[in-house]
Amino acid sequence: MKSWIPVSRVEGRASRQAHCDLPEGTYEREAGREGFFGPATQFHHRHPPTGWNRFDGPLRPRAFDLTRLEPAGPSPFAAPVILHNAHTQIRLWRTDGAMDHLVRNTDGDQVLFIHEGGGHLFCDYGHLAVREGDYVVLPRGTAWRVSWDGSAMVLLVEATNDAFGLPLKGPVGRQAIFDPAVLDVPAIDAAFLDQQDEAEWHTVVKRRNELTTLVHPFNPLDAVGWHGDLAPVRLNWRDIRPLMSHRYHVPPSAHTTWLADRVVICTFCPRPIESDPGALKLPYYHSNDDYDEVIFYHRGQFFSRDNIHPGMSTFHPAGFPHGPHPGAYQTAMRHARKETDEVAVMIDTRDVLEVGDLPAGVEWTGYADSWKTNTR
Repeated sequence: MKSWIPVSRVEGRASRQAHCDLPEGTYEREAGREGFFGPATQFHHRHPPTGWNRFDGPLRPRAFDLTRLEPAGPSPFAAPVILHNAHTQIRLWRTDGAMDHLVRNTDGDQVLFIHEGGGHLFCDYGHLAVREGDYVVLPRGTAWRVSWDGSAMVLLVEATNDAFGLPLKGPVGRQAIFDPAVLDVPAIDAAFLDQQDEAEWHTVVKRRNELTTLVHPFNPLDAVGWHGDLAPVRLNWRDIRPLMSHRYHVPPSAHTTWLADRVVICTFCPRPIESDPGALKLPYYHSNDDYDEVIFYHRGQFFSRDNIHPGMSTFHPAGFPHGPHPGAYQTAMRHARKETDEVAVMIDTRDVLEVGDLPAGVEWTGYADSWKTNTR
């Protein structure tokens, strides 16, 4: 464990506290380490840090309209990879009806976030009803399938060679944000027992990003019971009660939902907007130079973005300052909105993400210019 070099001072004209009572006519930018968990400095600039005229090169921010992807069929492993690195894969799976086979991801824990649709998930541990807005965390190696009630659109996040757990919640206590008591686990119920049969079943196993098919003359989901402290869990965003402060804009790290060693998943949920006259009322401009940032927009109007709709995703690589769009910034500073209605999933990765091979028309190629204009 390293110890950060201790530096603490004030230079020039600066606010007394971060994110509050900015010097008149300035725009705050935070340069921080370890994705809001480490040391940080707040700069006060005369101009918005995102006020570029041009943005050339591979570091540019990117946006994808994932609703334009074609359905991938019954296998989540056929879903296109949107972004990836050695420690995660982020996919968007559009499908419908019942899966006709089982899948098993032995490369790492798998998170499903159900953007649209619902149905019934069957896995080694039993049966779990799922619906729009649910997270399902599947431990590495779990065999599973879903019988969807119609069409579905699902965000898939893999913790490659790793496991997702809960963040430490410090002085606010274990029940803050969401009480672990709201986490649901699969049940060995009548629906689970009824799906057991002696027909031939295929199980597709992903290991080292290669697929192997196992064929059984019976349904491998044939457990009659289990006991232990490892199981899939379900959490709906409606059960998340975000940390709030009317006098201070809390950083995204306060909204952490699931945590792996090199991947962080946060959930932004509806909440009142800060009401103190001196407090910033939306995410501050920031240079998060240790993590790449991905946001998937589930529903509502994302209060720091313009021209973004549900089903889109943005990608901000580490290395340049980013933050609210101009129109959203002005709306927030006038305190024109008193609360947010957004639901979004943020994925921060400690390692550089690569963009997958996506069909033409999915990427909004003018996204880097959206800080210059409010028209798409």
